Amino acid sequence: MHSFTKDQSPWIPNGPAGVMSLLRPLLLDVVPTIQQTAALALGRLANYNDDLAEAVVKGDILPQLVYSLAEQNRFYKKAAAFVLRAVGKHSPQLAQAIVDCGALDTLVICLEDFDPGVKEAAAWALGYIARHNAELSQAVVDAGAVPLLVLCIQEPEIALKRIAASALSDISKHSPELAQTVVDAGAIAHLAQMILNPDSKLKRQVLSALSQIAKHSVDLAEMVVEAEIFPVVLTCLKDKDEYVKKNASTLIREIAKHTPELSQLIVNAGGVAAVIDCIGSCKGNIRLPGIMMLGYVAAHSENLAMAVIISKGVPQLSVCLSEEPEDHIKAAAAWALGQIGRHSPEHARAVAVTNTLPVLLSLYMSTESSEDLQVKSKKAIKNILQKCTYLPALEPFLYDAPPNILKHVVGQFSKVLPHDSKARRLFVTSGGLKKVQEIKAEPGSLLQEYINSINNCYPEEIVRYYSPGYSDTLLQRVDSYQPLTN
Repeated sequence: MHSFTKDQSPWIPNGPAGVMSLLRPLLLDVVPTIQQTAALALGRLANYNDDLAEAVVKGDILPQLVYSLAEQNRFYKKAAAFVLRAVGKHSPQLAQAIVDCGALDTLVICLEDFDPGVKEAAAWALGYIARHNAELSQAVVDAGAVPLLVLCIQEPEIALKRIAASALSDISKHSPELAQTVVDAGAIAHLAQMILNPDSKLKRQVLSALSQIAKHSVDLAEMVVEAEIFPVVLTCLKDKDEYVKKNASTLIREIAKHTPELSQLIVNAGGVAAVIDCIGSCKGNIRLPGIMMLGYVAAHSENLAMAVIISKGVPQLSVCLSEEPEDHIKAAAAWALGQIGRHSPEHARAVAVTNTLPVLLSLYMSTESSEDLQVKSKKAIKNILQKCTYLPALEPFLYDAPPNILKHVVGQFSKVLPHDSKARRLFVTSGGLKKVQEIKAEPGSLLQEYINSINNCYPEEIVRYYSPGYSDTLLQRVDSYQPLTN
């Protein structure tokens, strides 16, 4: 295999344009094998980088390929579809060039070819064109590809099923309207039946296609659920293939995010516990959709957040927050923990007892954290603190927290201490009351109000005793004290 740089190649005369001028006549050769070999060579070049793909377009080769795609034998059709795919994959502009030369209609005709390899090559090219944006995807739909792709996923050949499912996924992802065209062609039922197929690569594509349909709206998500994907899809969370796990978590996330009812349905099917197990069994980006799914479920209601707590989701999310090296995964875990803790004192306590708050604080304070991680950590701390009445978890914050977080911590003490005599005593012996006297608050500020509320829980002389400078005052009194003499 020759290697060459992106810009030039020692064995291509006059660069990319030169090789195109050599290969183009070979596409018209009378010997079929030469035609096919020339097309394959073009495909491999175009696949290599976008400059060479551009040269195929500029060399006026596409119209010739499209013409031959309709007329020639199956070997040539496969090679020609490969070139179109290789050109179209690089950018929306190159994919548009394929659409402009009328290739879509011919590719769609190839989806009805007798040879499964031709169907596969055509489906692949159509998927790569649809992948870029809604406009190109719509062009593929308008050419009539969707019903034929749905037929292709029902064919016996695994490779054809995979590519057709992938193409349906690429068409569905851009908008609810495009996803609806895939649904209207009856795709969901056939995709749902393949969730249990033993082929991992097929399962990846099937789960991806169902996710891309379900993500757009409540109606589309409900249609996916009605195809009875639960509890079947939960088996994919234990799959040996990491991407099957990831795509299954993504599908469940895309359904859970829409409504409390859909989340409840997932809880009832055992989906929350299964996702938590899945997060525990993998690392890195494979965990991300599962982490987000738990956050979405918890965000909907107190009861759903409690379902995540009962299934032991909080310790698992805390592990992700501490051990994942990537900031975006930590940020997702922080967000999810905030969604769980924000509902009630009971929820906040469930998060606080896992020692998550100091971790969130250090991530918020760290200059090495990404901006997103800092924002999400701060929001999570605020969400949890505003509900947290579990004082042992709050006390360290009196010493470490910056002013904007300190006010929330002091606020919580001011709510709890008036009603809890045991906590009041502990607050003195642990040094908390002394620490509060050292806080410098603006007169009239919310923070000052909170401090006053705390101080009102204690006799005046206790507060004075723990105020800065009190020992100096006592020493002055010693100095000025005149002992009584007999």
